[in-house]
Amino acid sequence: MTARTAEESKTIMTDLVLPSETNPLNNLFGGELLARMDRAASIAARRHSRRIVVTASVNHVAFNRSIPLGSVVTIEAKVSRAFKSSMEVYLDVWIEDRESGECIKANEAIYTFVAVDETGRPIRVPELIAETDLEKQRFEAALRRKQLSLVVAGKMKPNDATELKALFE
Repeated sequence: MTARTAEESKTIMTDLVLPSETNPLNNLFGGELLARMDRAASIAARRHSRRIVVTASVNHVAFNRSIPLGSVVTIEAKVSRAFKSSMEVYLDVWIEDRESGECIKANEAIYTFVAVDETGRPIRVPELIAETDLEKQRFEAALRRKQLSLVVAGKMKPNDATELKALFE
């Protein structure tokens, strides 16, 4: 199985915020943004694995900036690390300033997907090659996030979380 770069999974979705997608403050509903991010992340995971993928978890979401009605929203998703059958996908959400056209980072999220075969059983995915400094940073941090998630879920003993122990030594 040939390793793939993070860039090969890159998915960019751009859309407009419409009135039916906003709350009483005329900002995009958080759930609407989560759904958009899930779609972008699933495409990125599918591009990396070339398999059917299912959302395993939403590991992190930061709603740092509200997204007003009429905004142009761009979601960029890339696989940040591939494990045996799972892939972590990192998403950046940008809004475009109406007057200047400048893109401002509004939110970010981390999703995990599992590649499955036609019967729904997990299947091996290619390794990921991180090339840029940011990709390398996210790649390294992904193992810590995975181990923390496994410890919290009771699927890994804290003493076995080698990456977490290294943070406290």
